[in-house]
Amino acid sequence: MNETLPRAAIRAAKTNLVWLALPLIAFGIAVAWILSTDPLSSFRNGAPPVENLTFERTVLDDSGVRLLVRAGGSEPMTVAQVQVDDAYWQFTQDPPGPIARGQTAWLSLPFPWMLGEAHALKVVSNTGATFAHDIAVAVPTPQATPGQLRLQALVGILVGIVPVAVGLMFYPVLRGVGASGMAFLLSLTIGLLAFLLVDASAEALELASQAAAIFQGPVMVVLAGLGSFLVLMAIGRRGGVPTGLALSTYIALGIGLHNLGEGLAIGAAFAAGSAGLGTFLVAGFALHNVTEGIGIAAPILKQRPSLWAFAGLTFLAGGPAVLGIWLGSLATSAQWSALALAVGAGAILQVIVEVGAYLMRQSGKRTEVFLTPPVMGGLAAGVAFMYVTAAVVKI
Repeated sequence: MNETLPRAAIRAAKTNLVWLALPLIAFGIAVAWILSTDPLSSFRNGAPPVENLTFERTVLDDSGVRLLVRAGGSEPMTVAQVQVDDAYWQFTQDPPGPIARGQTAWLSLPFPWMLGEAHALKVVSNTGATFAHDIAVAVPTPQATPGQLRLQALVGILVGIVPVAVGLMFYPVLRGVGASGMAFLLSLTIGLLAFLLVDASAEALELASQAAAIFQGPVMVVLAGLGSFLVLMAIGRRGGVPTGLALSTYIALGIGLHNLGEGLAIGAAFAAGSAGLGTFLVAGFALHNVTEGIGIAAPILKQRPSLWAFAGLTFLAGGPAVLGIWLGSLATSAQWSALALAVGAGAILQVIVEVGAYLMRQSGKRTEVFLTPPVMGGLAAGVAFMYVTAAVVKI
């Protein structure tokens, strides 16, 4: 009797394996037949293949202009000519030859671009299809030199690390608030995070629309944001509901991912010459981010974390701005910036859920707490402050 059961189980497993393999084999045979016989050839009417070309990066230096392009058509495409300001220019392509769907190539032109001028470029394929790209303001593309990296790091520190540190310096004063004050600060945190969520999602979708169609920009943004939210929720709830320093860490992480995307935007503006990041604009970014430090401090007002904990929270929230500026000015493209912002939006949504749950547990009123004056005032104040200060830094 004991031997019969294992044999029956083995036979059942083999039967299931056969039934699993049969449809896969049939599907493979169908695909092989389509590829070998090309049954759709009779529908072709001689029209050229559908072609698409996305400009992912433009580099201006002493040697001229370099373009990173990505093909997205139905067939490999061949670049035949390149125009700059309606004049044809010789170019070299790396790697040479047709560009397969989804692949990239660098086009290099010895064009003597003019500082501060606008230039119109046009790539022509061997089928006659044209793809236009504009350089709004011609400026040298930042290079990865020690001096350039130090300058960009300084800007990242001023717009990311310094404001978060200033916000956390309010910690001793905030410790004296009562129950209503605590509710106000937690809801203020939710308000500023809600603004960052909307802002990051809008920027991610805008950048995704500029990416190659093969990346399915809007879908990528939604999936990346949802995936980030679910992964962080699973990690955060693994050891129970996060409170205190753990919750502050998650807030700092969400803000840090958003500041990474913000840094990417600043770096891209550096590279494109579309923003003169002067003192006024840097000060605007700093003011915009000060409230983030207050939001990070809110869950730990009943604790006494070490100075190292405060330093860690500061760098976790503000440090990614430095990395973002480096990547944005030297190596980023629309789809990767959109992906970073989407991941940040998912992290911010996770923090909103956790802070909201923490607020309800602290008050003991569950969802009714969101209708109390301190909480409604905090939500409104958080959103309003971020909206007003964001008007200063929009470029």
